Amino acid sequence: MTRTLGKLHEEKVFKDPVHRYIHVRDELIWRLIGTREFQRLRRIRQLGTTYLTFHGAEHSRFSHSLGVYEITRRIMNIFQERSDWNPDERMLVLCAALLHDVGHGPFSHSFEKVFQVDHEDFTRGILLGETEVNQVLRLEGEDFPEKVADVIAKTYPNKLVVSLISSQIDADRMDYLLRDAYFTGVSYGNFDIERILRVMRPTDDGVVFKSSGMHAVEDYIMSRYQMYWQVYFHPVTRGAEVILRKILHRAKELYMNGYQFEKDLSHFESIFRGKMPLDDYIRLDEGVMQYYFQIWLDEKDEILQDLCTRFLNRKLFKYTEMVPMADAYQLKELFKEAGIDPEYYLVQDSSSDLPYDFYRPGEQEERLPIQLVKPNGDIAELSRESDVVEAISGKRRTDHKLYYPLDLIEKIENVPLKNKIKEMLHRK
Repeated sequence: MTRTLGKLHEEKVFKDPVHRYIHVRDELIWRLIGTREFQRLRRIRQLGTTYLTFHGAEHSRFSHSLGVYEITRRIMNIFQERSDWNPDERMLVLCAALLHDVGHGPFSHSFEKVFQVDHEDFTRGILLGETEVNQVLRLEGEDFPEKVADVIAKTYPNKLVVSLISSQIDADRMDYLLRDAYFTGVSYGNFDIERILRVMRPTDDGVVFKSSGMHAVEDYIMSRYQMYWQVYFHPVTRGAEVILRKILHRAKELYMNGYQFEKDLSHFESIFRGKMPLDDYIRLDEGVMQYYFQIWLDEKDEILQDLCTRFLNRKLFKYTEMVPMADAYQLKELFKEAGIDPEYYLVQDSSSDLPYDFYRPGEQEERLPIQLVKPNGDIAELSRESDVVEAISGKRRTDHKLYYPLDLIEKIENVPLKNKIKEMLHRK
């Protein structure tokens, strides 16, 4: 491969609250950062609606992507001194690290659930389509964009390269745990990244860790476990996501039924029809969505207006533990009797996480294990050596909540009906 781009005349740096400085010496990386598609990530929050629970969580996917790049760059510096690492793949890994989230949309996961799209498809479209990112990547070689896309899609043949970006302990996860903990103000996500980087070792099958660093890896696993249940799956954040999803559901339903909106829907029309071109997707960010939520406050449809008011002014639904199916059905009927549409105001939501798992012979399993290398060279799977990790390994935790608008229930004039609904919502 003949490279047309080399090193910058002078190193560029980004001041970063998590890694102190993010260093860029490669012209290719610098040009990618300057593309339209990558700059768009400044306008997409890393944690979606979490800012309504933890007010500091305003950081962007732009800053996270730079952080993943920086961790990967540091790993490359460590690996370059080892004979079992191919330095020719350095730039491939750095580009995949930088661009792994480039296809994320506004309020990513809520948006994907409503419109049944996958950000990974848009990531591939940005890498391989008629984009500024593609133009810059092709300066490294005509087949280079495809290679970067394969690494991100986990189909690239070199398992070591893939594992640096996507595994149970990778640059992506390490950055978002540290970054999300910093901006939410919690301590759960903190772990000794310096120690983890020092004990990483490259092998043909992926990264392994010196057994002397096992406790740092344990700390990382437990940090991830705590962050999921204390931050990512926080019931208030999930309640905000419920309202966000219902706003988009309602707007789409109205559009499909021929409702005449007060203002033009140019940014949404293609996705409402079920097919969003890449350029339309790139133009859609959280600022655009917030604009529509603002103008929908003046719509004649009371449900859309109410949901937008709740989201923008943080008038969120209350929640309780999931009720039995029979009770849920009866609650829907009672809501209808009270004039409250259960499709939008009685919502079940579930969250589930598997903090650590490992491959079992005969199973199709993406979660490759974290491997430790002992002083004698033997390889051991982490949970076989760690009592802490073994205790949570393979154990999926699931949480179910039922969300409802207490304020609307309190306004029900039929007192027996109101009391019956409240009783059923709080029945244990």
